[in-house]
Amino acid sequence: MLRPLTSALRLLRPWKPLQTRGCASDGAARGREIQVRALEGPDQGITEILMNRPRARNALGNVFVRELLEALAQLREDRQVRVLLFRSAVKGVFCAGADLKEREQMSEAEVEVFVQRLRGMMTEIGGTQRLPRCLGVALAKELIFTGRRLSGTQAQVLGLVNHAVVQNEEGNAAYHRARALAQEILPQAPIAVRLSKVAIDRGMEVDIASGMAIEGICYAQNIPTQDRLEGMAAFREKRPPKFVGK
Repeated sequence: MLRPLTSALRLLRPWKPLQTRGCASDGAARGREIQVRALEGPDQGITEILMNRPRARNALGNVFVRELLEALAQLREDRQVRVLLFRSAVKGVFCAGADLKEREQMSEAEVEVFVQRLRGMMTEIGGTQRLPRCLGVALAKELIFTGRRLSGTQAQVLGLVNHAVVQNEEGNAAYHRARALAQEILPQAPIAVRLSKVAIDRGMEVDIASGMAIEGICYAQNIPTQDRLEGMAAFREKRPPKFVGK
């Protein structure tokens, strides 16, 4: 069982610089449904994916998904990106979910292919399996069978989201909370953060013993890094660490 896990967890691939970045200030990118913006100054290392499909309330259509997959494929190889934020350019809307008008025009085969693309991109898809693991079987069935909509506060109480914020006049309170969280993550050792994410995500899919083995594989990849030595030196010298992602 550990042999395929070992190969699957080799995530420290050779770095390739991002070739192109759509940006909200880029004339060529303004018409794109997915735009990418790298923040600067003290927020350097935080990159935003801007969802910009106002007529369909950022619904997941073919073009939207294709552009999003392209952006993620490039960002995945960019060592300069430490934290990724998803942000809506449509006021009052984050993402309306599936584009049902577009899907109505698809054949059954096209729908199947499209859903598989979404599964590869979004861990939230698969509610009949994920929701019971979060909330328990009884409550998951109640929510799925009734199709009940939850407010942000209700979702937070149930543990489906980490934070619920009071909206501000500009309508971007959630963005500011997300950006503040990104700023907390930003100074942490990026390789260790990435490996921790892998260990948690993969470990939740298996039994505890296998999960501990996954953690060991991930930790082994962190041992030879420059950042691990910097962290120990900073602790010894009683100073803030300066992690570089190597």
